Amino acid sequence: DGCGHTVLGPESGTLASINYPQTSPNSTVCEWEIRVKPGQRVQLKFGDFDIDDSDSCHSSYLRVHNGIGPNRTEIGKYCGFGVQMNGLITSKSNEVTVQFMSGIHTSGRGFLAAYSTTEKSDLITCLENASHFSEPEFNKYCPAGCVIPFAGISGTIPHGYRDSSSLCMAGVHAGVVSNTLGGQINVVISKGIPYYEGSLANNVTSKAGPLSTSLFTFKTSGCYGTLGMESGVIPDSHITSSSILEWPNQTGQVNIWKPENARLKRVGPPWAALISDEHQWLQIDLNKEKKITGIITTGSTLAEYYYYVSAYRILYSDDAQKWTVYREPGMDKDKIFQGNTELFQEVRNNFIPPIIARFFRINPLKWHQKIAMKVELLGCQFSIGRAAPKITLPPPPPPPPQNKNDEKNADFIDDFIHSVKTSLQTDKTTFTPEIKNTTVTPSVTKDVALAAVLVPVLVMVFTTLILILVCAWHWRNRKKKTEGTYDLPYWDRAGWWKGMKQFLPTKSAEHEETPVRYSSSEISHLRPREVPTMLQTESAEYAQPLVGGIVGTLHQRSTFKPEEGKEASYADLDPYNSPIQEVYHAYAEPLPITGPEYATPIIMDMSSHPSTPLGVPSVSTFKAAGNQAPPLVGSCSKLLSRTDSSSSAQALYDIPKGQPGPGTADELVYQVPQSTAQSTGSKDE
Repeated sequence: DGCGHTVLGPESGTLASINYPQTSPNSTVCEWEIRVKPGQRVQLKFGDFDIDDSDSCHSSYLRVHNGIGPNRTEIGKYCGFGVQMNGLITSKSNEVTVQFMSGIHTSGRGFLAAYSTTEKSDLITCLENASHFSEPEFNKYCPAGCVIPFAGISGTIPHGYRDSSSLCMAGVHAGVVSNTLGGQINVVISKGIPYYEGSLANNVTSKAGPLSTSLFTFKTSGCYGTLGMESGVIPDSHITSSSILEWPNQTGQVNIWKPENARLKRVGPPWAALISDEHQWLQIDLNKEKKITGIITTGSTLAEYYYYVSAYRILYSDDAQKWTVYREPGMDKDKIFQGNTELFQEVRNNFIPPIIARFFRINPLKWHQKIAMKVELLGCQFSIGRAAPKITLPPPPPPPPQNKNDEKNADFIDDFIHSVKTSLQTDKTTFTPEIKNTTVTPSVTKDVALAAVLVPVLVMVFTTLILILVCAWHWRNRKKKTEGTYDLPYWDRAGWWKGMKQFLPTKSAEHEETPVRYSSSEISHLRPREVPTMLQTESAEYAQPLVGGIVGTLHQRSTFKPEEGKEASYADLDPYNSPIQEVYHAYAEPLPITGPEYATPIIMDMSSHPSTPLGVPSVSTFKAAGNQAPPLVGSCSKLLSRTDSSSSAQALYDIPKGQPGPGTADELVYQVPQSTAQSTGSKDE
């Protein structure tokens, strides 16, 4: 009568004295016999030990034995208040006996211990919490039976659990380990949050909790996505039931609580059975075989209809004909899942190991008033090819007349196929699913993996090409800037070269330069500073000015460039020379120092007028836009070339009004050309 909380699993378990953690009663005794697989050994770890030792372990103690029965041998006898037993007690065989004796005492909580096979070197007890470990991430093995009434947790997944929560009990709540089997947990510690929510899952109630300095979560396989009830991926036609509740309301409208209403978080009424008994069911067709890891249920969610299912069984099938009731490994009884305790709260239950099936059926066993519920399934895609080789049998030949031996053989083959399929399903659940997105079918897993590799590679290649092009463009611009900030446009490069020729040492006198000619439209588009240097007249349409006096010595310093004749040598006298050498800009040619900057020559046609009055206007040699220039007659119809000598003494030109006369050598003189016949008379006048 001294046995307390006890769960003995095939590989691990938990045991405690009666009334733990309160003071154990006097004169009680309990004995546990533990067996594991042959060839393995048992290790025992104490989470709490508080036994009265006032009589030196005579009447109150804990004794551990190797083996079971009369041939067992004692490993040790223990007692004491608050003893820290951090080490492990290891057996020599696969059997251990634990005996607890409580005599007359006034205090002492008793003990709580966990056991496992010696392969689980990282065994912890159900009392361990995250604050006992300093590592930010660690792996531990939780024994079976850690859902204990005297331990508590706060929080839920995926937000995390308060650091004061029991690690193993939180693992059961999160669906990471089974309370019946125990298992490995991978814990991650992180910063705490201000508030921890409470929920009911896997028969463990998590309470709301306040702020804590840290929290912990669990690393999992990730196979906990929704399978399509809430989202509508599962069509209405794939949700069926044993019966449907229908009734007219007060207004005469018929209410039908159809099975397609059983979608979690869907507004409106749930599915409800017409008859409330243990033979009702709700069935879901997943369209293909999937890995189902959990289920979430609620009640009617309608305040005026306080209906919900408080307990149920799970059945599954591949063809909707032969059904299998879910059981935990090593158990010979159907697993009964805890349902809802009220109509609104979501309650989650996980399947460890997962269910591999296409058809899923819920069979309510207990309910409140009526059977009514909404559900969602959790899981992921499943591919049998990754878990184990698929066994295919050749199609059987046409059946001959059967006898009793043939019937026995057929039964044996059926049993063999069923056992192979069962073993494959058991093995399949131990593999981590490769596909975690429930919307991706197994047939496209290779394409998904290929795309996952190719897309990043292509992105990197295109990014590299863009960077190379940008760098090349930037380098080209920088190179241009280094060549000169004031680069010339392509049409002005010839003028630039002319300006640079003055800095060269010498130039051949016989070299002739071909002028660059521009149309009137091109000239109109040039900037004002470019017109003097770039203007070239068209052949036979515009007359070139004749420059007298010393203008001939200016040579190419003139603003007008002759079209014929040789250029003067750089060695010729340059009136622009001065003691201080001036450097002219490459964009402009220097103008004569004296005289007007631009001279417009005037040519008069005097051939038909022997005596021309002073009031007769002259005719310009430059052609106006839209008008044809008047033809020249007499000896002046032929254009005269520029004189290369300043010593010309013939009086062939009249002096423009306001000028001193041809003898003034310091100024530019532009004269009006006269006809040959009238040249002498004009000069005399």
